[in-house]
Amino acid sequence: MSHIGHPVNRRTAIASIAGLGATLALPSRAQSGSVVIYTSNNQQAFEAVVETASKRLPGVKLSAITGGSGQLLRRLEAEASKPQGDIFWSSSANTLGAFKPLFEPYRSPEIGAIPAALHHPQNLWSASNVHVAVAMVNTRQLGGGAAPKTWADLLDPRFKGKMIIADPANSSTALTILWGVEKMLGADGLKRLANNVKVTSAAATVLRSVGQGEFAVGLTFESNAYAYVAGGQKEISLVYPNDGTFTTPEFFALLKGAPAGDLAKKAFDHLLSKEAQTELLLAAFRRPARSDIDVSKHVQLPPMSSIKVFPIDEEEAAAKRGEFIKRWQALVAASGN
Repeated sequence: MSHIGHPVNRRTAIASIAGLGATLALPSRAQSGSVVIYTSNNQQAFEAVVETASKRLPGVKLSAITGGSGQLLRRLEAEASKPQGDIFWSSSANTLGAFKPLFEPYRSPEIGAIPAALHHPQNLWSASNVHVAVAMVNTRQLGGGAAPKTWADLLDPRFKGKMIIADPANSSTALTILWGVEKMLGADGLKRLANNVKVTSAAATVLRSVGQGEFAVGLTFESNAYAYVAGGQKEISLVYPNDGTFTTPEFFALLKGAPAGDLAKKAFDHLLSKEAQTELLLAAFRRPARSDIDVSKHVQLPPMSSIKVFPIDEEEAAAKRGEFIKRWQALVAASGN
C-alpha cells in the first residue's frame, strides 16, 4: 500500500527523509538500539511515529525502508532466511494473507483499545488506522463536466484517459478498490473501468499526477488525497461515492526472527499507542484504529456515520489475490491503456 506523496500537512512543513534509509538518531539510554520498519507509508506518517517514539522510546533509533506494500513484502519474502527488518507497516489483510509465514504472532498490551475486527485473531497483525477509498478529483481537469458521484459514474467513457490508479500487484490500496468495484458492479463493471483507467506502477504517481493536473481523477485512499486539500489546493476535492465505498484497516506486523528482538515489540506497542495514533491523525490524516480517539476533535474529515460503506470480504480477497491480479492485468492489456 504505497502512499508516498509531496504535499505539506497542516501542522508542519515536511522535513526531508532521504531515500531508503531514513533515520532519526535518538539519545542513548539503558535500553537502546535500532528498529528497522519496512513501510509503504509516506514521510508524514513515518515522522509522526518517530516524533512520538522519541518520548516513549528514548534511545531507540527508528529506520525506514520504503516502497509499495507488494514490493516490500516480496523483498521480505526473499530475506526470510535472514531477516533484515523488524516490522512491516503496512498493508490490507487482502494482501497480507498471502504472506503469513513472514510474521511472528504478538499480542500487544495496547490491544485492549483496538476493536477485535481490527486485530488478527491469531495475533499476526494489528491495525494502526482505517482507510476509506475515495475518488481524488482535480476539478480544473473535468472540462466543465460534473464530478463523479458514484463508482458507476467512473465507467462513463468521458473519463477514459482522465483517470489513474496504481497497479494492484504493488499496491494494496489499488487491490482494495478494484476488488470492491468488481464486487459492487460485477465483472462487466471491472472491464469497463479497465477501459477507462491508466495504471501506474507506483501509488505515489496517482497522487502527484492528479495534484499536478495530469489526470482529472485518481483512485486512492482518503488520507492520501486529503493531504492535498489540507495543503491548500482548492481544485482538489474528495468524492465518497454514494453507491457505497470500501474501507480497510491498515495493518502492521512483527517480522519473524526480527533482529531487534524485544525492542521490535516495544516499537510495535508504540504504533498501537494513543500518542502515536493521535499524531498519525494530526500529521497524516489517518483515521485511528483505537476506539478512544475522537477524530472530529482533531481534523475536518467527515464522520464515518456519514459515509456509506460497501462491505468486502478481506479473507476472500486475500485467498484470491493472485487470480484477481492476473484477471485485472488481462483486462488492462486488452484495453490498450
